[in-house]
Amino acid sequence: MKKILAMAVITASLVMGLSASQQASAAPYCGISWGSLPKTASDTSTTAESLINVRTGRHDCYDRMVIDTTAPGTGYNVRYVSNVYADGSGQLIPLTNSGAKLQVVAQAPSYNPATGTPTYGGVTGSPLPGVTLAGYQTFREAKFAGSFEGQTTVALGVRAQLPFRVMKQDNHVIIDVAHKW
Repeated sequence: MKKILAMAVITASLVMGLSASQQASAAPYCGISWGSLPKTASDTSTTAESLINVRTGRHDCYDRMVIDTTAPGTGYNVRYVSNVYADGSGQLIPLTNSGAKLQVVAQAPSYNPATGTPTYGGVTGSPLPGVTLAGYQTFREAKFAGSFEGQTTVALGVRAQLPFRVMKQDNHVIIDVAHKW
């Protein structure tokens, strides 16, 4: 009887162990190896371009910011900094609810270069129009940091200095910040 009981306990333990490992393998594997060093790319656009929108999205392994422009090939410079300052004025852009600060510079103005007409409604030092970050795991704050001399800067406050990647796709600059290392 003791042998049967011992076998039942061993069998139950094995089944529970398999169950736990099956559950663990059901979680998404991120395989993130991006790092946190600065990312840059030159502007390869052949036409005058403008920044027209900034939007965000949540994913299983990272939070995403997308900068939409009127032409493909927009260059960028994205890096962790101690503070983000406004283009042109040098005004400090406060990010008070963040563990780390990403300075996102797109080589596209938020105005039409030919006419000077605004193409994006950002106000320096204010949250980005239409961007709400409630429920995000990594993003904490996103503020407009101005547009000057053909470039636009966004201040992105994140939970901690986490790995990030930057990609260009058609008329978009895409910034992904991982939820964890």
